[in-house]
This record gives sequence, structure tokens and C-alpha cells, in this order.
Amino acid sequence: MITAKNPILTGFHPDPSIIRVDNDYFLATSTFQWFPGVQLYHSRDLVNWEALPSPLNRASQLDMQGDPNSGGVWGPCLSYCNGTFYLIYTNTRNFHGIFKDTPNYLVTTKDIYKGEWSEPVYLNSSGFDPSLFHDDDGRKYLLNMRWDHRMEYHDFAGILMQEYSEKDKKLVGEIRTIFKGTKIGATEAPHIYKKNGYYYLMLAEGGTMYNHGVQLARSKNIWGPYEADPMPLLTTRNSPESYLQRTGHASYVETPAGDGYVAYLCARPITEKKRSILGRESAIAPVIWQDGWLRLKDGGVVPPTEYTVSLPEVKYPQLPETDIFDTDMLPHHYKTLRLPLDRMGSLTERKGYLRLYGQEAITSCNCQSLVGRRLQHFNTQSTTYLEFDPQTFQQMAGLAVIYDTYNFFYFYMSRDEESGQNALRIVVRDSLKFYNPIKNHRILIGDSKAVWLRAEINETRLNFSYSLDGEKYDIASSGLDCSNLSDEAYVDIGHEGHTGTFVAMACQDLTGERTHADFRSFSYKHCESEK
Repeated sequence: MITAKNPILTGFHPDPSIIRVDNDYFLATSTFQWFPGVQLYHSRDLVNWEALPSPLNRASQLDMQGDPNSGGVWGPCLSYCNGTFYLIYTNTRNFHGIFKDTPNYLVTTKDIYKGEWSEPVYLNSSGFDPSLFHDDDGRKYLLNMRWDHRMEYHDFAGILMQEYSEKDKKLVGEIRTIFKGTKIGATEAPHIYKKNGYYYLMLAEGGTMYNHGVQLARSKNIWGPYEADPMPLLTTRNSPESYLQRTGHASYVETPAGDGYVAYLCARPITEKKRSILGRESAIAPVIWQDGWLRLKDGGVVPPTEYTVSLPEVKYPQLPETDIFDTDMLPHHYKTLRLPLDRMGSLTERKGYLRLYGQEAITSCNCQSLVGRRLQHFNTQSTTYLEFDPQTFQQMAGLAVIYDTYNFFYFYMSRDEESGQNALRIVVRDSLKFYNPIKNHRILIGDSKAVWLRAEINETRLNFSYSLDGEKYDIASSGLDCSNLSDEAYVDIGHEGHTGTFVAMACQDLTGERTHADFRSFSYKHCESEK
């Protein structure tokens, strides 16, 4: 018996899609504008997880250049049938305002461990959160929510289904709306499971903020009609005291012994502002079948902060505290923004270093050179060693703490032409407020071309410091309020954000000359036990 604490995947890991193949469990999460697309994990015990290569690792599979903040990969669905893994995903190209452009695709592989997935098959664009159901008669069905931009109707217009022909690699036959949703609204994230003669439709409802929840509906016929469960499977919409909040968007899995579990997303807001600076995370809850419906094993609808599993424990190596860039590939826990690494940098141009070539500004949604890893704890210290030789103030490289291009803190080296020295500066952008450099903040470092940059986060407070020798660190700025690095900061201004916070290395060259910066190492230290 193993006891685990939720969330099981901390930091930005939303929309978990979980499956079992024999004695192995696999879980996929959304990555939005971060590349490579879709984060995959493997487990043998539903408690300990190891990262696998991301399946969408080529621009031919996932072109996100120009995708908006919180666009890109939404709601992936992982499934398995007859020796093949299937992955369905949306590449959201536009979603602000009443219109959404949400093309859906399918890729496959025989070997999920190596990460060699097929070129994508285009499916449709009628809505997002697609999933693929493999019926036991060999037929396959694509589901997705339908988006309705007409103002006189509900924008979440129910769940569509259409048959998928594997032979022809396209959707075939009639498109039907099989379920309209309940009065909660915002019905999305459909998955179908077959159990005891029923088709069960598992859905997310209530939106991804504090009204979020998981709803079931069932039918004897796959095309419906579906009757809704009289109560949600799980939600914290009426439990503001719960440690886990915003719970929803779930998927179901059974162990070989028949024990049931749901993987679902959650968030852990802190401070009186209710800001979730770690983004939406993944958690697991035990469930049982009762009177023809799924119920939380411990009763009620509020998922537990801890759960137990009756499987042999299999642990995996912990991520290293410090990464030295002496390999030909980035470790799986690093991501780039929208573009593959080879479009912005190299791990081989200078052995032992990550070289980034300066491109567009840190506010760009097109060609930006930035490599980072998720913020996964409330109290952290992140440090990078940078070598850089800027010739103008328009050439920058440094350490960013970033939610998206509207919410970030950037501590960078540049050239100060007035003094003729290199200088460190800090820029802050908070939601849709004007670009905001910290006033009168300039640290001259002479002709030094090498510096250690550090970011320390204590819940919603951020400190920047630097060192010229790697031993003694001087404070650059302290006590910065970083609670804007959260979905909730967008809600406060009537906008949308769905990602999470990253700590990243970045380089810009606004002259267009692609001046490079070299990063030798990146360390991420978890400073104390979590709440």
C-alpha cells in the first residue's frame, strides 16, 4: 500500500489524460505555447512518475509560431489500441474574443518510450478538447466540444461525435451533437468509457476557474441520448476551504485488479488574492462504481489531498538540482517558447553550453529565443551562469521568470552606451499594463562578460541577485510582487490565461544581427517542504 500526496505532478501540468497498458500507466498533459508539445509521463504505481520524450517534437507536427498566449496545445487525449498509441490534440491558433480557431490533429506511435511519433492527421476545427474512443467492435469515434460564436446562443454548444476511419485516415459519416451539457454550462473535455453495458461520457463543466468540476452522463447507445448523473463526480466549487481548488477536467483508469482512479487538474491558490502561481497541476483520486455511477471512494465530491494505491512501489531518479549543458539534447523538463530549439539555439555549437541566438523581444509571440523549466514549488532558488558580449542596449540576455508575454520579470545583461560598460537591468510586465522597467535601476559591471544570475521565489515574492565570481551574490532587487504570474491575474482584468510559471534563460537581439549568449548551467533548488 502506497500513500501519495496531491498534486502528483506539481507546477504547470493541466488537463491530464491517463491510460493503462498492461502494468504500465501513461499520462499526458497540455503544454499550450511551450514546445515540444504535450508532456508525457510513465508510472508503474500511480504515485511515482518519470518524464518521457514529448511526442510533438517537430515543427511539422506542431507549428505554434504566432499562437497567442495560452494558445497552442489544449486538452490532449492519449489512448491505446492493438499495439498502437494514439494522441489527439488541439493547436489553438486564436481564442481571444468570440471566435476560436482550433484545428485538431492525430499522431500515433508503436513505441511511446522513444518518442518517435507520426506526422499529424488533420481531423476538424469545430471545437477543442478532442478525444478518441476505441469501441470493442473495432470502430473509432472522435469527440470534441463545439464552439458557437453567435452571441444569441451558448458558446459551449455541446459535445460533437463523428466516426474516424483508420483506413482512410479521416473522419467519416454523420456529425452529431450527443450531449448538450447540464445547467452548470461550459461543457468540454469529453471522454467515453464503456462499463457494464453503458457508454459513460466524462466531461468538464463550469469553466477552468473556481466553478470547475467533473460531470458524468451515460447511455446504452453510443449516439445517445445521454442522461446526466444527478450529482458531479468531483468539484470544489462549493468548498472554498479545500486545499485543492479549481478541480476538474478528468480521465479514468483501472488497475489490473479493477480499482478505479481519476486523474484531474487542480490548483493551489495562495494569499488573500487567490493567485495560483504554479498554474494548474495534476492530481489523482480513487473512485468506485456505485448504483451505476462513479463516486469518490471516500464519499462526497471534494477530492482528497492524499490517496492510497495497492500496487508495488517503483521509484525513479529525481531530477538533478543542476543541469550542465553538455549533451546533444535538452532534458525532458526543459521547454522552449513556440519554436523548436534548432530555430533559436544549439547545444553543439559550443560544447558544454546552451547557445541562444538573439531574436525578437521577450514580448513576441513569433520568434523568441527562450528555454526554461516549470516552477514546481512555492519556495525556490534558480541560478544560471551566462557569458555574453553585447554591443548595444538592443542586445539582451538573462534570466526570466515568466507566465507569458504579458506577465514576466526579466533580469538581463546589456550594453550601457552612456557609461561604455556592460550593465544589468530588470524589466517587469504585469498583465495588460504598459511595459514597465524598474525606474532608475541599472547595475554597471564594467567589461565583465560573465555573470551568475539568480531568482529566489518565496510564494508571491521574488528577489533577483547576481555574482561576478560565483561565490558572493549581491541583491539586484527584492520583494517584487510576482502574484501576477497566475491565471487569476488575467481574470481580474476580464481576460484569459491558462498556463503556468517558468524560470527561463533568454536572449534577444533587436538589431536583427542574432548575437548569441552562452549558458553553461541552470540550477533549480527547492528551498523548503511544501504546505
